Amino acid sequence: MAHKKGGGVAKNGRDSHSKRLGVKCADGQFVSAGAILLRQRGTRIRPGVNVGRGRDYTLFALKSGTVRFSPNSRSVSVLEPQAADATSSSS
Repeated sequence: MAHKKGGGVAKNGRDSHSKRLGVKCADGQFVSAGAILLRQRGTRIRPGVNVGRGRDYTLFALKSGTVRFSPNSRSVSVLEPQAADATSSSS
């Protein structure tokens, strides 16, 4: 058995890297399919229309469109551009 305490290292000073969680696309913003909308731990905000959920609860757009956050139901959806709007604006 050692009769002297071994010289150790400092017991503090360890920390984890930040995980960059949070909203990545704003309400009303146009996004492409596959764009990450939100990174979170657990289902704090649920996926809505045209939004998928990854294994780590990341929400991403399944189709291109406009991001809409619903404050009451705590969900996020991606609304596709209407075909009727495109035809009426060209006339």
